[in-house]
Amino acid sequence: MTHPVMNGAPAPAAPRTTAAVTDSGGRNTGRSTGRAGPRSGLLLATILMGQFMALLDVFIVNVAAPTIRTDLHASGASLQLIIAGYTIAYAVLLITGARLGDLLGHRRLFVAGLAVFTVASLACGLAQDTGELIGFRLVQGAGSALMIPQVLSLLQLTFSGEARTRAMSVYSAVLSSGAALGQSLGGVLVSADLFGAGWRPVFLVNVPIGAAMLVIAPRVLPGDGRRDPERRRGLDLPGLTVLAAAVTLLTVPLVLGQEEGWPVWGWVCLALSVPLFGLFVVLESRLARRGGAPLVSGRVLRAPGMLRAVLVIMTTMAVNAGFLFAVALHLQSGLGFGALRTGLTFAVAAVTFGGVGLTWRRLPVSWRPWLPAAGLLIAAGSFAGLGLALRGGGDGGAALYVCLLTLGGGLGLGFSPAFTLALFAVAPQDAADASGLLATVTQLGQLIGVAALGTLFLNRLDLPGVHPSAHAFAVTAVALTAVCAAGAAVALGRGRRRA
Repeated sequence: MTHPVMNGAPAPAAPRTTAAVTDSGGRNTGRSTGRAGPRSGLLLATILMGQFMALLDVFIVNVAAPTIRTDLHASGASLQLIIAGYTIAYAVLLITGARLGDLLGHRRLFVAGLAVFTVASLACGLAQDTGELIGFRLVQGAGSALMIPQVLSLLQLTFSGEARTRAMSVYSAVLSSGAALGQSLGGVLVSADLFGAGWRPVFLVNVPIGAAMLVIAPRVLPGDGRRDPERRRGLDLPGLTVLAAAVTLLTVPLVLGQEEGWPVWGWVCLALSVPLFGLFVVLESRLARRGGAPLVSGRVLRAPGMLRAVLVIMTTMAVNAGFLFAVALHLQSGLGFGALRTGLTFAVAAVTFGGVGLTWRRLPVSWRPWLPAAGLLIAAGSFAGLGLALRGGGDGGAALYVCLLTLGGGLGLGFSPAFTLALFAVAPQDAADASGLLATVTQLGQLIGVAALGTLFLNRLDLPGVHPSAHAFAVTAVALTAVCAAGAAVALGRGRRRA
């Protein structure tokens, strides 16, 4: 069965009263699903600001990297850990954060994660050497991993009907545009050199925002309520341990492999991650058969269209992250753009990416199953156009910005409807499992995109030619086009089945 918002008549308006959620036995879980009261806008703004801040810090440091290297005399490996340490901790602990939220309360974990993230941001901004900055970035990533899974869970559990659809659209717009806006804001802050602070404002900007949110969040987020003891789910330490090890073995080589020249240890780690993921599946299946609570409920994975939506989401995030990585290097190193100009160039795509995420629901309902495929095909054409516009070593002129506009719109159409479909496919009681799964898939998609497409770009820089950077980006654009086309084929399979 499909959700009416995605395939059929629009869903009824969200109720104005709060309704308790009961399980199959009629027991009250202490949670609500129908919030649409006057404070719902403030609630949505609060949790999405947390989401935006956490996503911003994945990318905002990229533009500041040259300044950090000079100021702290950072080696290449240290600089890579400063950039990637946040991402590694974030990706490894996301599933854990989701389960802790379900166990201890989503509001409590959101506020705790926000506090850790804010304090760590302050510490990053005041760091005096690379060792301190690397350590505080790891703590910052851990704070995000506690906070971010609660965002999806709170959206699922406090909104219903058309109100939930609107909230999910805003959420997907924030998620999809945060990467490009991170590059843009990073360029602005570094170029401004506020108070002679250089790179430090890219971290310190989180502090006043986080402090304000720590005052607001406990007042506007719904209470965690009293959990029925029969509904409490254990932490599943064996599953968490194996999954954390598997994700670590996967992510560390992906984020450090290129800088280290893809050493043998990286390939060994990638190979070892495969049996560990297999062991995780075995452990979780055995736990489910015994009546336990696996980290990701089988109901989530079996939800209609979930696996196909996950593939579309991962494809969209991979090409988005790979493109941002490659084109940032080309614009700055190959064409000599400054940090500010590079950042503002990304803003063009960010605006349409986020704008489409907010407005796609206005399109006819009968079109919705086809939107992800159409969006990825538009993105494929845009990548091809970018490769042609930049292939000769020029700045692309007006064609660059036209292609960026259509690229942002295409990726928005590919991502936002697929993400909304995936969330509507699961029941509210599975919100924590779905949030951990989708947040991890989104993060892994970005890591894979940077590792695969970024490596492709960097490996072409050493080839002889008049414009090696332009040639490298042209080759990468061909790969981006092909990946988008493959993603569109996956999405079309869903569209045919749902039409």
